[in-house]
Amino acid sequence: MKERRRREEAAWRGPSRALPPSSASFSFALFVFLRFALFAAVAFSTFRLFGVSFRPVLISTWPSPAMNAVSGELPLPRRDPAATLPSLQIQEAISFPDQVLLFLKSPSSLPISDLLCLYYPSSPAGGGGRPDLRLPPISSSSPDPLLVRCPLAPGGFSISLSTSLDLPPVRPRPWDHLAYAAVFDPRDNSTIVFAKGLNLRPARLSDPSRYECIFGWNFFKPRYLLTSAALSAAQEIIRCKTPLSVVLRLRHRRRSNHDPPLVSVKSKGRGSITLPSVARPDTILSRRRRRKKELSMCVCTMVRNQARFLREWIVYHSRIGVQRWFIYDNNSDDGIEQVIESMASSSNYNVTRHPWPWIKTQEAGFAHCALRARDHCEWVGFIDVDEFLHLPTDVMLHDVLRNYSRKPRVGELRTACHSFGPSGRKTIPQEGVIVGYTCRMNTPERHKSIVRPEALNPSLINVVHHFHLKDGMRYVNMDRGVMVINHYKYQAWEVFKEKFYRRVATYVADWQDEENVGSKDRAPGLGTKAVEPSDWPSRFCEVDDTGLRDWVLRAFGDPNTGVLPW
Repeated sequence: MKERRRREEAAWRGPSRALPPSSASFSFALFVFLRFALFAAVAFSTFRLFGVSFRPVLISTWPSPAMNAVSGELPLPRRDPAATLPSLQIQEAISFPDQVLLFLKSPSSLPISDLLCLYYPSSPAGGGGRPDLRLPPISSSSPDPLLVRCPLAPGGFSISLSTSLDLPPVRPRPWDHLAYAAVFDPRDNSTIVFAKGLNLRPARLSDPSRYECIFGWNFFKPRYLLTSAALSAAQEIIRCKTPLSVVLRLRHRRRSNHDPPLVSVKSKGRGSITLPSVARPDTILSRRRRRKKELSMCVCTMVRNQARFLREWIVYHSRIGVQRWFIYDNNSDDGIEQVIESMASSSNYNVTRHPWPWIKTQEAGFAHCALRARDHCEWVGFIDVDEFLHLPTDVMLHDVLRNYSRKPRVGELRTACHSFGPSGRKTIPQEGVIVGYTCRMNTPERHKSIVRPEALNPSLINVVHHFHLKDGMRYVNMDRGVMVINHYKYQAWEVFKEKFYRRVATYVADWQDEENVGSKDRAPGLGTKAVEPSDWPSRFCEVDDTGLRDWVLRAFGDPNTGVLPW
């Protein structure tokens, strides 16, 4: 058989001279040696690859280059073999209309001063290249999360930070096409996802069968993703069943010390999309349902640069019966963290700040807050920092609430809002908002609500002013002689012009937009330009109303000096 094969090979090669036996043996030995050397080289390099020289590379959870989340590890071509990994990492970058928000991961002891924002014309291949621009950040805040706000650059850019080392550049994600936050609800093992880009209509329930939630750590690998059906869909809020394996991880997260998976929303049908995601579910610390909760009245609010008014608002409402404040901070840069920390520590107010950087998301933020407050607060009010609950008959808030707590079918108290004007003021009153503004419009505008969190519809749908309730629950319009809200809406121009920056509500047009110009959310006749009318101090003054001012002077004024505590 071998002889036959040799003859066939010789036929392919043509006539040749046979090698002597000694030469054939030498050739065979040389061939074996070379094969062994090649095998050893491959084996050694493989050992190096999977041994001490192997450096794992974190890939993006999304396949689109524009959505890549870059780890803090330096690109291999630039790494010094003796260098250690940088302790500061860019976890996410989100591009907003006027700034780029960087979420950082860092040891708590690492200072974040002396940073520079670096801008690259495009994502450099392999991490090479030099930045075209270096700018100081707008602001930073820390911790939980550690944020740096950088000036906006032209489209198509990548962004990084310069510390002792230049961190790898990141392509920012767009703010308006994103699953941006999530909450795990242990009561029914559901996950609530807050997402932009679904374009659902305001104040209406949508068909949940059109959506599903996607859970996973790496969306490049569909085989390892978990999907679950949507239970409800409304506005920017999708509630889904949580897969059992994710439930177990979230319930034991503190013991395992592992990050939860990302969660996103996928639309079904033709043209289906899966939204990019930075959302990892927070877990609500659910307690066994008690017959009576420890707090009767709490308040949720969303603020941007309202630090100078916060103390008066909290001190006043504490006096009338509010026991806890949930402050959702929407990109403030006026030192609000220090104000809240000071009030919580020195004055012992139960006030907490929750960073909420997502713009045009007030409805979602209020839904998020209702979930957080549910296990602690029997009633929760949703009011702004320029709105003050006023009880004209001098009763305390808990007396009013106790009356409705006895009525199990009442889930919401709707309170009318009186809109106050500048009251002749050209500058911010030093004595505070309540004492400084005493002239208002005659007819109330809109209303705000105090709700029972247990009574809310599972969809958490709301229109800022009120929520949708469960079937069988009802709301009550409060008598203005019992409770009303003084809304100091039109203050001195220096304060009022800040409203032109951006509205926080999702479905309310910004002041600069030529849209719904006649809406009650705008100042009548003002238009869309932040230009002070010559008669501004005298506008919106139809009724002198000093009721709340007089009560505050009696209740808070120092008997010797008349000085107020704020």
